[in-house]
Amino acid sequence: MKLISWNVNGLRAVMKKGFMDFFEKVDADIFCLQEIKLQEGQIEMELPGYYEYWNYALKKGYSGTAIFTKKEPISVQYGMGIAEHDTEGRIITLEFDDYFVVTVYTPNSQHGLLRLDYRLQWEDAILEYVRKLDRQKPVVLCGDLNVAHEEIDLKNPKANMKNSGFTPEERGKLSGFLASGFIDTFRHFYPDTPGKYSWWSYRSDCREKNIGWRIDYFIASTRLAPKLAGAKIHTEILGSDHCPVELEITA
Repeated sequence: MKLISWNVNGLRAVMKKGFMDFFEKVDADIFCLQEIKLQEGQIEMELPGYYEYWNYALKKGYSGTAIFTKKEPISVQYGMGIAEHDTEGRIITLEFDDYFVVTVYTPNSQHGLLRLDYRLQWEDAILEYVRKLDRQKPVVLCGDLNVAHEEIDLKNPKANMKNSGFTPEERGKLSGFLASGFIDTFRHFYPDTPGKYSWWSYRSDCREKNIGWRIDYFIASTRLAPKLAGAKIHTEILGSDHCPVELEITA
């Protein structure tokens, strides 16, 4: 089974930049999107063979997630069931026979860490939510988690210690998440490989120079480790400031 996750930073924009070419070529079983930045009825997509699930932010042109899946899920949940966290369209959960798939667009702490306190509350809530799912069956969580976990996960760690996405608080929350029984699947396969990033600033030719951050993940329940078959970061795919990430799982 092949899963793809991609923060498209505006689905309407990336549709004009080859999205469907990649979608059709990669032929994923489950394709997850973050930061779709649209409302219901603002886009027309033909996705034969896929079931579509959309979670829109109340604020127009902001946030939002989607999942396209070849197999119909048993159940679908939008959000965590917590009002203060469920207005920005940041989570979709699909339940299948043997696992849950959760796509997440984690709130950014913003410049000056203006939203860090909220971000940390979110982190506690999402961990509790996913651990509750994990008690029922294994979980695959994917998306833009807006944090580079270790120094290997960004080009300039020393210069970013106090910046959004690399603060000790944010990194510590991801460490705690993984310690609760989950695997960073890319590092499962490539524990020491540097220079592998999924996001680059639009400024100063960062992508061309590979001055990036790895902030897009597939996180899996530890007991799924024997079924993990491969992980990729599709740095060759343009159209967004993020690139798609991939996970393969054996049946």
